[in-house]
Amino acid sequence: MVSSPQPRSAIANILAGGLVAGTVDLGAAALLNWVSPVFIARYVAIGVLGRQSLDMGTPSALLGVVLQWLMSILIAAIYAVGTRQLPRLRSRWVLGGLAYGVVVFFVMNYVVLPLSRVGHIAHFTPATFVENLLAMELFGLIVAYFLRGAQRARQ
Repeated sequence: MVSSPQPRSAIANILAGGLVAGTVDLGAAALLNWVSPVFIARYVAIGVLGRQSLDMGTPSALLGVVLQWLMSILIAAIYAVGTRQLPRLRSRWVLGGLAYGVVVFFVMNYVVLPLSRVGHIAHFTPATFVENLLAMELFGLIVAYFLRGAQRARQ
């Protein structure tokens, strides 16, 4: 007798959504900037190590990946809490993900970056603004997609 698969818990969906979205975000940043994902990971580590992170090799790249995943999981957890407060977003996960992507874009670029060791607001041309905003829209959609499953399982 084969048992039916159990729905994943909200925590499992937060972890999965955060890890997938964070990994895709690293790849998207590499593509948008025409650099390797390793460089992007080192750049993420600047947030705690400062500019010397770019010269520190594998340890700073690994730290950058871990930081990226931790931030992405935290962002996914915040979305999960938000959808409990706004239950309509549970059934309209595409709309919720797109809206959340915009929020994440502005918070990361205009709050988190200036408060980190990067220490400044991101500077964009009109084209790079749109590219980076679209990357965060994808991030939000991935998070919302994974978390819609946990919402359905509870209903």
